[in-house]
Amino acid sequence: MKKHFLFLFSLLFVVAGSFAQEKKEENKTQQGHTDQNKFRQLKDVLATPNDQHTASGAPGHQYKQQKVDYIMDIRLEESTNTIYGNEKITYHNNSKDQLEYLWVQLDQNMRSDDSKTPLSKSEGAMPFITTEKFKETYMKKSNGFGFNIEKVESDGKPLSHFINITMMRINLPKPLASGDTFKFSIQWNYKINDINKDGGRSGLETFADGNNNYTIAQFFPRLAVYNNVEGWQNMQFWGRSEWALEFGDYEVNITVPADHIVDATGVLQNEKDVLSKEQRNRWKKARNTFDNPVMIVTQAEAEEAEKGRAKNTKTWKFKAQKVRDFAFASSRKYIWDAMATNINGKNVMAVSLYPKEGNPLWEEHSTRAVATTLVEYSKLTFDYPYPKAISVHSERQGMEYPMICFNYGRPNADGTYSDRVKKGMLGVIIHEIGHNFFPMIVNSDERQWTWMDEGLNSFVQILAELVYDPVLFATNPAKEITKYMSGDQSNISPIMSQGDYVKQFGPNAYTKPAAGLYMLRKTIMGPELFDHAFRTYSQRWMFKHPTPADFFRSMEDASAMDLDWFWRGWFYTTDVTDIGIKEVKPLYLTDKPSERVTKLKQQYKQYFDNLGDLVYITDKKEDANPKAMDAFADGKEVPSYIYAVEFEKPGGLVMPIIVELTYADGSTDRQTFPAQIWMKDDTSVKRVFASSQEIKSIVIDPDFETADVDTSNNNWPKKTSNRFDVFKENTNK
Repeated sequence: MKKHFLFLFSLLFVVAGSFAQEKKEENKTQQGHTDQNKFRQLKDVLATPNDQHTASGAPGHQYKQQKVDYIMDIRLEESTNTIYGNEKITYHNNSKDQLEYLWVQLDQNMRSDDSKTPLSKSEGAMPFITTEKFKETYMKKSNGFGFNIEKVESDGKPLSHFINITMMRINLPKPLASGDTFKFSIQWNYKINDINKDGGRSGLETFADGNNNYTIAQFFPRLAVYNNVEGWQNMQFWGRSEWALEFGDYEVNITVPADHIVDATGVLQNEKDVLSKEQRNRWKKARNTFDNPVMIVTQAEAEEAEKGRAKNTKTWKFKAQKVRDFAFASSRKYIWDAMATNINGKNVMAVSLYPKEGNPLWEEHSTRAVATTLVEYSKLTFDYPYPKAISVHSERQGMEYPMICFNYGRPNADGTYSDRVKKGMLGVIIHEIGHNFFPMIVNSDERQWTWMDEGLNSFVQILAELVYDPVLFATNPAKEITKYMSGDQSNISPIMSQGDYVKQFGPNAYTKPAAGLYMLRKTIMGPELFDHAFRTYSQRWMFKHPTPADFFRSMEDASAMDLDWFWRGWFYTTDVTDIGIKEVKPLYLTDKPSERVTKLKQQYKQYFDNLGDLVYITDKKEDANPKAMDAFADGKEVPSYIYAVEFEKPGGLVMPIIVELTYADGSTDRQTFPAQIWMKDDTSVKRVFASSQEIKSIVIDPDFETADVDTSNNNWPKKTSNRFDVFKENTNK
């Protein structure tokens, strides 16, 4: 047998060499070309490594980042729906650079009267329009939104500044040297938008009883990021791509009507001033209860509170360390529950705030979903480092901030709800709580690379959802993404596109990156290798600012797998997977050499004389001799059936070839050929399958693992029905 295989190898070498020489003669006049192999390295695309972002994907020994601390006094005026703020900012220049000015983000200006966002959209005439929309669009109706900057000062003196729509430049009195700090203050106010009427990532929801639910974020001027990758991250906020922010420490005092319940980023500092004795006792119990949420404010108590309107106020004081942002929620309608979650020996509080309109769904599931998310994300990344995570219910929101998020999912007025509503509510809670990990801790630049937080988070979300309810969240991300990938190419953007101009934002930033990582874990790398690499990346970049190159390089560095082919194809192009069976040819053992082999034996007589005993393979059934190998089988079974299979790849992406063989007795065998099988030929590859039984059918990718957009060429013998229909039918059952 050893001689036999050596002969086959040598024969292929000789034939291939002869064929290559013939092709070389044919192609003498062709033009030269650059390397377009799908497995070429990404060195022409990724940024050059340096001593801050290394070739391994880890932060370098010279990695630096800025720090910004905030002390804020915030007042929520319910009668006018206005927020008033006074913030003191300490900017730490940890870079080696001297700074001449600072850039501050004014996100609320995106909806101000002079905002450029409406002008940036291509809009034709509509056949009908609401009167309010007509006034807003064509009659210059003032909305009164946006920041009113009252004062910008340093040491009690006015500080020169210039506002450019959603960015404000602080002109420093003198350049800020490396290692120095600069302190200044901003006093401001703005009118709060109604989320359901005016849109927005934060704001208020008004209920029929006149009460409001305030979910407040992007509510204060915030420093932009300065680093060695972008310099100042000062791209305007157009309403879609989110934020790049620095870590720092916060002290925030929030004054609200006395009958409001408030929670926020950070730890409450004055429980005795704002909570009743009964509420404090319940909170103490919740800190040591791990199985079921403890009610801090019951529904009956919340319903009683919503009947009144307090005229006095309370101030809730919070402190947070090492966070990149701050948000809070406030309403007299809140039901409040909490439970402890064990994260590797550390107690973390899972918390929910919701009006009665969220029940019974929220009381049953919200806090439990928070706890599951913290546990499952910690397994794949790092132990959740903050003291709590809060889920707040708002009718039409899904937004995330450090330790707190705002989530939709509301039952009908009578309390009934469908599985779709339940699934949506659980999905958004798990997703938004998961954002605590990406980007609130692994702090990527959302303005530039939306997929680095949304895509990575959506991937881990899939795994956490399957733990919470494997039936409700049964999914196959690789199959589900094919509808998007096989769509109109003019309406698809590569994942590696800046978020403001991508087409089909949801699939581009969320589901396609998530599906790609799901395939990497399940099919290409395997869970053990993938999980170690993903955890390595996450822990390397905790509380730091990673780039896409840091992610790509870390995943390869920690797994010893060259994945450049995958990053290039899946992230940098809109190519699709389409692998099919081009031809299946039965072959037979024989003791008769073919005419071609006979000529080779004559041409290379000495070489063939040294090979010893030979057996031949033919595609001519009439020349078959099943016993040709019997004398050389050494007592082992000789395969009775041999098939030469040629695989084609009409799609642009390279992927593993997963092949399932079904034999005459109904048994199956599955083989996976790595993506590298396509390294030397991007259009066609061949494999030979030998068996003691007849192969009745061959199927490529039977479980839809590689996002194959066209399954019509995945079967031999070719089937008339589409396997997607069969899969859908079986799934529905």
